[in-house]
Amino acid sequence: MQKKILDAFLFRHAAKDFDAARIIPEPVFATILQAGRLSPSSFGFEPWRFLVVQDAALRAKLHAFTWGGQKQIPNCSHLVVYLARKGMDTRADSDYVRDFVDRVQALPADVQKMKLERYEAFQKDDFNLWGDERALFDWACKQVYIALGNMMTVAALLGVDSCPMEGFQQQRIDEVLASDFGIDQSQYGVACMAAFGYRVADPRPKTRQALHDVVQWF
Repeated sequence: MQKKILDAFLFRHAAKDFDAARIIPEPVFATILQAGRLSPSSFGFEPWRFLVVQDAALRAKLHAFTWGGQKQIPNCSHLVVYLARKGMDTRADSDYVRDFVDRVQALPADVQKMKLERYEAFQKDDFNLWGDERALFDWACKQVYIALGNMMTVAALLGVDSCPMEGFQQQRIDEVLASDFGIDQSQYGVACMAAFGYRVADPRPKTRQALHDVVQWF
């Protein structure tokens, strides 16, 4: 099992071009999506949304403002746009969070109160997020990247390639998402994108720092 896991990490790379003729089987991609859905997030509040963009015309709209995905967006089997909830939606006093602890997490009333008080203290005192919309959005993006990482790892375990992408004009992409996808900009902003599919060519050997250069034991 250990070898299988490490082999998947060695297999995974940021594929720059995909074989447009090869489509990921539906059950395989469903598993990748489930890996995102089941990912952990701080306080379990899942401040994400995943847009699977298969329509060529909509991909072209995104492609125009994505300098880091010129080959990936047109040719990949599946394109995912990762959205993060905007700042005030993630505050402890927001309708989203209060509904989440009640409807999704189904916590008893006394536990809800305790959790929301702890969450508010975390945002105000521990991480200094409360009054800063950009800081709250960036914090939500951190949670989204957990889902992104899990989806890419599961893809690699299934023999599927991927490429995370931040090489885009964030404001222009948000505008496209609002005008062409119907995304409410007051609730969501783009965090990143990822292309999934099958590589055209093998990459060069993986380079990483040695384990002893990045790990300290105490």
